[in-house]
Amino acid sequence: MHADFFLEAGVDEAGRGPLAGPVVVAAVILPASYHLESLDDSKRLSALKRERLAPQIERQAVSFAVEFVEVDEIDRVNILQATMNGMQRAVENLKPAPHRALIDGNRAPPLTCEFRTVVGGDALIASISAASVLAKVYRDRLMQSMHDLYPEYGFDRHKGYPTAHHLERLKALGPCPIHRKSFAPVRKVIELKFGRIL
Repeated sequence: MHADFFLEAGVDEAGRGPLAGPVVVAAVILPASYHLESLDDSKRLSALKRERLAPQIERQAVSFAVEFVEVDEIDRVNILQATMNGMQRAVENLKPAPHRALIDGNRAPPLTCEFRTVVGGDALIASISAASVLAKVYRDRLMQSMHDLYPEYGFDRHKGYPTAHHLERLKALGPCPIHRKSFAPVRKVIELKFGRIL
């Protein structure tokens, strides 16, 4: 079916900046012809538009993969390396394998296929936009479920990002199991509360 079609995957992540929760990486191969109304960089779309687009992307994609890089891996290797690991795994999980991967940003992990980085690619290249939407939707859904486990932190509001409300809750309560202990604001609270790194 795809023998004569050059398979190009778009790769993007969501959640590098938050103090809690995983970083989520998505890789998407779009077909030569698709119809995804108002597809754009996920940051420019409302949550409702992203939720509507995600199932359309999944239905129309030649292949897609979503990789969750958990907090323990982020704390162990650092956020940049954890993101690269997630990108590598997401691309490897695509079936059929892409001929080339286009990665949002200026850094890429080692890959078995040809690849190039595209700064601002989530606003320029449809497959990267599609990946950015899936990564954001999957991460937001997960952080909503984390709110059900740890409602006192307000993860439904800020999704783990370092908002004033989140920082105030973090200082008052200390970190929960999904906080990134290697991130400075979390580390600082741990040192103040416990006098040491957990």
